Amino acid sequence: MRGAGCTINDMWDQDYDKKVIRTANRPIAAGDISTFQSFIFLGGQLTLALGVLLCLNYYSIVLGAASLLLVITYPLMKRITYWPQLALGFTFNWGALLGWSAIKGSCDPYVCLPLYFSGIMWTLIYDTIYAHQDKKDDALVGVKSTALRFRENTKQWLSGFSVAMLSALSLVGVNTGQTLPYYTALAAVGAHLTHQIFTLDIHRPEDCWDKFASNRTIGLIVFLGIVLGNLWKEKKTNETKKNIDSRIEN
Repeated sequence: MRGAGCTINDMWDQDYDKKVIRTANRPIAAGDISTFQSFIFLGGQLTLALGVLLCLNYYSIVLGAASLLLVITYPLMKRITYWPQLALGFTFNWGALLGWSAIKGSCDPYVCLPLYFSGIMWTLIYDTIYAHQDKKDDALVGVKSTALRFRENTKQWLSGFSVAMLSALSLVGVNTGQTLPYYTALAAVGAHLTHQIFTLDIHRPEDCWDKFASNRTIGLIVFLGIVLGNLWKEKKTNETKKNIDSRIEN
């Protein structure tokens, strides 16, 4: 579905992409692939996604199907609002809801909603940075973005989004009984975001790309924090169980 979203985005934006230097060589905009061929490719992506979705429980099937509206419409948001990155956040982070329901059978709002919110805040951070690469071309062709909305106040907005993201992830940790490795990872994410925002030069496209790409490190840190945190929690649970059993035997 992530790939399908990109395909739909390139189909909607092919006329805009032709006018932007960085995107002019995208396959549809460059004419390497026809609109009809892109429809066939999109159909294949959606068919594969449906095959995965139908393997899940009924709750998750409905939840997954509901994301299709977001996937189709989010590329249009840049035409009508300066907050298309927010629409992207709602779309890209749907997995925070679907992943949980696929395992648990439904969404726990005390976990899923703050996790979903933190993902949206993260998307606003990295995609605003990404949008600064094309802000001059975007202004010329009439495309809107948070980069054009925030302008010189971008770092202040990104700092606010970072605080909101880390606060929501901390709440997720509390509500799931997370352990030291998880919170250590969040501290590392905070340090990474601080450095990323402090050193960002919004007027240099190459620096914006480097900062945008560095967000894969944030994803890896959070992932490792969750995995190690859960292993630590499992170890503590097992030790507690052994102590209880030992006391019962004695």
